[in-house]
Amino acid sequence: MQIYISGSLAFDRIMTFPDKFSNHILPDKIHILNVCFLVDGLDEKFGGTGGNIAYSLSLLGEKPVLLSQVGKDFSLYDAWLQEHGIGVAGIRTVEQEFTAGAYITTDQSDNQITGFNPGAMKYPCQFDMTIIDPDDALGIISPGNLGDMMDHPRYYRANSIPFIFDPGQQIPAFTGAQLAEALGGAEILITNDYELEMIMKSTGLTKGEIVDRVAYLITTLGEKGSVVNSKGEETPVAAVPVSVVADPTGAGDAFRAGLLKGLAMEKTVVEAARLGSVCAAYAVECKGTQEHRFTLEEFTKRYEASFGPLE
Repeated sequence: MQIYISGSLAFDRIMTFPDKFSNHILPDKIHILNVCFLVDGLDEKFGGTGGNIAYSLSLLGEKPVLLSQVGKDFSLYDAWLQEHGIGVAGIRTVEQEFTAGAYITTDQSDNQITGFNPGAMKYPCQFDMTIIDPDDALGIISPGNLGDMMDHPRYYRANSIPFIFDPGQQIPAFTGAQLAEALGGAEILITNDYELEMIMKSTGLTKGEIVDRVAYLITTLGEKGSVVNSKGEETPVAAVPVSVVADPTGAGDAFRAGLLKGLAMEKTVVEAARLGSVCAAYAVECKGTQEHRFTLEEFTKRYEASFGPLE
């Protein structure tokens, strides 16, 4: 089965300020704020929801196709994706823009100041969806270009292609009507518990009404695991124990990769969510969203230690 991932590709540029922001901000001058923080260098990581999901899927033996958009500075990231067997034919290059980038500065109290440049993400990916084989395809729409996040579900619905809708941090950018339309007919709507509340508030739909519009609703709960809801049923899925919590940032994207792998293997949604829990554990144990590594043998052993035989 060919997996198509609609979502952002971005550079995470991480800086550390060796002091506290509060020591350099005058409260009585906040209305004319003008500050400069001298940081201890810069660490650049590959990121974006689409890239993160695709990376973990590559570790699981899949060769997903990314549907995204990038800028004139993408060459190193492009080589990284191709090195891991990730399809780049669906990535549009917008030459006059930079690839989306997050500029994150963290102080000694773990306070953060982030600037985000959407860059090429302002443009639709313009992928020719008609080349997708409806009988052998699975899609996920994760946070990225808003037009793609509306258009791709429409195409999948019209052509009976199963898809996961994962609006994440783009929820506030949609109207309630747009969200209700985009999630309708999804095989799975996946959110964390806070995002689910935001969707309910924006659309005016109850949890039960949302479940009626999709085949499954998965709610992730961090260290408490996740819950799979279908009509009349609710099944908890445990989180997998981790050796160390190094960075939970990429855990959600890794979970989605494991979930997609399970669906591609024709597992039940609950079984697929368990694969997601295992993949998320690897991500939590590493700093960065595409830094974790595992072999399929290691992954299987870890799955079986938590959930029993993987058949």
